Amino acid sequence: MTAPAPDALVGVRFRRAGKIYYFDAAGHPGLAVGDHVIVDTVRGRESGEVVIAPRQVVGTAVANLKPIERLATWEELADLARHRLDEPRVLQQVQSAIVAHDLPMKAVLAEYNYDGSRLTIYFVSDEHRVDFRDLVRDLAQALRTRVHLRQVGARDKAKLLGGIERCGRELCCSTWLPEFQPISIRMAKTQGLPLSPPEISGVCGKLLCCLAFEDELYAEMRHGLPKVGARLTSAVGNGRVVDVNILARTITVLWETGARVEIDAEAFAEQQARVKRGTSGPPA
Repeated sequence: MTAPAPDALVGVRFRRAGKIYYFDAAGHPGLAVGDHVIVDTVRGRESGEVVIAPRQVVGTAVANLKPIERLATWEELADLARHRLDEPRVLQQVQSAIVAHDLPMKAVLAEYNYDGSRLTIYFVSDEHRVDFRDLVRDLAQALRTRVHLRQVGARDKAKLLGGIERCGRELCCSTWLPEFQPISIRMAKTQGLPLSPPEISGVCGKLLCCLAFEDELYAEMRHGLPKVGARLTSAVGNGRVVDVNILARTITVLWETGARVEIDAEAFAEQQARVKRGTSGPPA
């Protein structure tokens, strides 16, 4: 099957800040951003929101796409809204059932599909595998719908529930970041941030996603700057780098005389060059 023409390609999202999935919109040329559509997915029929309209998809190579089945009706959207209002109550009922079954897990979100024919329960657990077959059977009988349980990690839990980060803004993962990127402690080191876990961890307990946003820029700006702890030699004696300001491109040197001097990166480079030439002098 060949890829659909750009004017027959739409991007659909199933939840806020969720991943965008592409569908063939042939036969629906009037679709616009904000329209709600019914599509067939691996989990069954779902209602999603068009976030990329036909003729707006650029540079995306896709093939073998499933079609947009139809627009969601006002009645279906009203039913979905009612289900959303009922989900907090259902979540409490599910958690009570989990306690009754004495299972090592905690439900964090209950989510109906658009027509209420399926309920997905997202849960967290320290156990790698949880036998919840009896729980699913009892919930399906009590709630009179198909019940799917899905285990998620700490980052996915934060994305599902949302919250406010230390910067005072809503979590990036729950508002606009569609997919998680690999984050490493090296990024914090590159940016000169404190390496204490509470200082560089988000509400999920994992490293802050925003460490990756400016990592390449900081790596470029840090080029040519010494590391904290580096030792220097000049005509006035020996010194040690005690601080590096990447944005200002300055370093602070503690000389053996006790003097603490802040010098810019260019002066540092010149001083190092003089040392190599054997004409070392005090930094500016």
